Amino acid sequence: MSQLSDLDASGVRYLRVLWCDNANVIRARAVRVRPGGSVSVAISQAQLAIPVMEDNVVPDSGLGPVGEAQLIPDWSTLRDLPFAPGEAQVIGDLMIGGKPWAHCPRDFLRQQIERLAGRGLAVQSAFENEFYLLRRVGGGLEPADRSVYAATGSMNLHRAFIHDLTSALEAQGLEPEVYYPEAGPGQQELAVRYTDALGSVDNQLIFRETVRGVALQHGHVASFLPKVFEHAAGSGCHINLSLWQGERNVTGDAAHSSGLSALGQAFIAGVLVHLPALCALSIPSVNSYRRIRPHAWAGAYRSWGYANREAAVRVSRGTAGASRFELKAADASANPYLALGALIAVGLDGLERDLPLPPEADFDPGRLSDQKRSALGIEALPSSLAGAIAALEQDEVLLSALGSERARTFLAVRRAEWAALKDLGLPEEVRLLAERY
Repeated sequence: MSQLSDLDASGVRYLRVLWCDNANVIRARAVRVRPGGSVSVAISQAQLAIPVMEDNVVPDSGLGPVGEAQLIPDWSTLRDLPFAPGEAQVIGDLMIGGKPWAHCPRDFLRQQIERLAGRGLAVQSAFENEFYLLRRVGGGLEPADRSVYAATGSMNLHRAFIHDLTSALEAQGLEPEVYYPEAGPGQQELAVRYTDALGSVDNQLIFRETVRGVALQHGHVASFLPKVFEHAAGSGCHINLSLWQGERNVTGDAAHSSGLSALGQAFIAGVLVHLPALCALSIPSVNSYRRIRPHAWAGAYRSWGYANREAAVRVSRGTAGASRFELKAADASANPYLALGALIAVGLDGLERDLPLPPEADFDPGRLSDQKRSALGIEALPSSLAGAIAALEQDEVLLSALGSERARTFLAVRRAEWAALKDLGLPEEVRLLAERY
């Protein structure tokens, strides 16, 4: 296979073949690179039924010790690893008998992309990550600095890390655009440029792996856990999305009072209708709901608005009306293939049913009384993973999109994580999860 021969010639010793499971743990099997060698990676089907807290198959998942899936490299995702000299990585598709496995997260996203293409539409998207830089102190983790939002002192302190991270990302084809320290101590944000839907999710895996690898080189631990410190900002992973017809962004319409095209209105309406169930896929960890609180700029209410950081869906305006929107109720504990695929699926439901967009929320929903919010049709998002699970169990659109096998396993993993983690305090969660996300 020419890819392996080329890798061997360039000094690569091991090729990591990556997959991302239902708990959003990025895993890999590494193949020794030799001239004329081949890549043959098989994993137990039960790997898609493992929760975040332990390597044990959850009950009632439909998967067990019998059966294997082939992890087939998508060579378009092959990258040398700047933070791990002598190694490369490639993202794999899960296949059985030469066909996509019903549990393959990448294939789920592809299915939704194809459905959207059937309506003559495509998505351009990007994942907007916040993460904490931590340092080991004794047996625990502490912030790498004590700075505040956009503080230049933090920029100075972490300049070498950010520059090395930027170089590593660019070497792998990502385009960093904006960097600044976020509001929490040691918290960082580095945004990368949008691309096509599947490419943006592949980039999200590359981004997470690179941040953690470069942080380790600098003596830090990078964590994407949604809530690390009780009294500091949580970390989101906003999903930015725009609708396209060919080379034209069709999200906005400057002539409409909302600034959104008919397509944009119906798509966002679908997102809002299904948002409680979507939360089980976009903010799917027990820890996620420590972040989803009023007045935390985390989008805790089912509403939309321009430049409204308390709305779950925030729309950005350009010269031709709305240019894109972002789902704020999303974090990096979500498998990004499932999260973006589900976001497209519910948007498609809005398009297919031509759902009406509710009025814009140009205010903080958390400042209104329950009665006023109810009158405006604004609801709080689920307050726990249990609430999101219950909503997904009743959402026929998302269950149908996921398919019965994937939905069964995904829900089994979520239920197992809720049962195991719901009674833990935040310090215990952080000890367990900070280095898994």
